[in-house]
Amino acid sequence: MAGRRRASGTWVVAALCLLLVSLVGCGGRPATDSARAEVQSVLDARAAAILDRDQAAFLRTGDEGWFRNLRALPLADWSYRLTSLHRTGDTATAEAELRYRVRGYDRSPVSAGRTIDLSLDAGGGWYVEAERPAKGSAEQLWDQGRVSVVRGEHSLVMGVGQSEAALRRYAELADDAVPAVSQAWGTEWSRQVVVLVPKSLTGMAGLLGSPASSYRGIAAVTTGETGAPADAPADRIIVNPDAYGVLGATGKQVVLTHEATHVATRAHTTAATPLWLSEGYADWVGYLGSGRSPSQAAPELWHAVTEGRVPEALPADADFGFTGDSGRLARAYEGGWMACRMIAERWGEVRLVEFYRAVSAHEGRAGAVEGALKDVLGTSLEEFTEEWRDYLRARLGG
Repeated sequence: MAGRRRASGTWVVAALCLLLVSLVGCGGRPATDSARAEVQSVLDARAAAILDRDQAAFLRTGDEGWFRNLRALPLADWSYRLTSLHRTGDTATAEAELRYRVRGYDRSPVSAGRTIDLSLDAGGGWYVEAERPAKGSAEQLWDQGRVSVVRGEHSLVMGVGQSEAALRRYAELADDAVPAVSQAWGTEWSRQVVVLVPKSLTGMAGLLGSPASSYRGIAAVTTGETGAPADAPADRIIVNPDAYGVLGATGKQVVLTHEATHVATRAHTTAATPLWLSEGYADWVGYLGSGRSPSQAAPELWHAVTEGRVPEALPADADFGFTGDSGRLARAYEGGWMACRMIAERWGEVRLVEFYRAVSAHEGRAGAVEGALKDVLGTSLEEFTEEWRDYLRARLGG
């Protein structure tokens, strides 16, 4: 503990209780308020040390822990807000909200729940013994190891257990994805992406706070970590290196362009937006210029259509769940892609973007697609669905 020692024995706590009992009682509100203020002060000092990259100052607040892991991160802000403190004698457990922002990339801070174990040192001050993700909160990349950083023209790639050369390749693909997305969607977005590359599928799952089984076979996902779509939140593209690594060059580019599309469309993706549209549009942008035919890009749906199993309706949100049914999931993505592809061919690429924005601008899910179909494309849901089913037959050979 960098030369600091905790008070030992029970007599210190007992004596303190005897001193306070006639005033407020041991563990009374003033003592609790005082402890909270002292712990918050320690967390403030810890945050300042991280921003200043001051190891000595950090060690004065507690164990070194993961301090070295995040030295390469270009941080603009880092702060803790104590939300609860549970004290037992000379030890305590704090719950806090960590808010941080990556310089040049995050307009809004990323928020994460943290659990912090503390103890009293010989001088009666609080000392951080350990810090970890709070229960129900996802890990941060530095929780998994030392973070390496590569900057691209339009990207920032952060990885753990990855070589600089590997991270550089991710940056190159991301740099190609950003202008491709802007050409399709427009330039009214940040036009830069942050990519996280953990060591393995297990690391990806940790960053998402979910079981690894939920993402096996999924090459990457995008998450708006601040949860404030209208304010251009700090999105992260999180890669599953196990699944991403087996893709060919075209597949890797399609995946990163797909995910970059989600970053671009975040401010116009709301509760009114069905997944067939948000995922289908991201796939449509991802496959632009790839040379992939419908049967090549939609093999599961191709098999179904050629066997006479043409879907009756557009994919439901539930079809996109990571339930282990890979065929169902693939057909949902492919069906959404084909719907967006049909709109682009039949009504034009500009109308496709207008349709997306019109759906998302609706107050809620009910009537959103129907209203946008009528106002933007001049059709009904029934007519659109039948045209989509005919389009599947025509393009997939059913």
